[in-house]
Amino acid sequence: MNVQFVAAVEEIPEGQRKIVQVGKRSVGIFNIRGKYYALLNYCPHYGAELCKGLVSGTTMESHVYEFIYGKDQEIIRCPWHGWEFDIKTGCSLFDEQVKAKRFEVIVQDGQIGLILGAQSKRE
Repeated sequence: MNVQFVAAVEEIPEGQRKIVQVGKRSVGIFNIRGKYYALLNYCPHYGAELCKGLVSGTTMESHVYEFIYGKDQEIIRCPWHGWEFDIKTGCSLFDEQVKAKRFEVIVQDGQIGLILGAQSKRE
């Protein structure tokens, strides 16, 4: 297991993100309600810097004429074409087969680390 420590927890307050360079990779680290998630800063559609996009929520499955907002601060929208991805899983909202690459994150002694070279587990 190769762990690359990239930031201190106080550098990424709740609801914020930080984009870091890990070798040749640009990676966005997100703090969602005190838990950290990491996505490759690359949209699988056309290669935009995905992690610079708008972070928000989305409408959830509901009845006709009913709009339920959910997943607040868990969805990132690509700044080029608006493709939306779940930050926690990397899955796109329109097709679960289209995914942004994600990395497992650990927090140790106040430092945020990315686990590199391991297959990411899906939530």
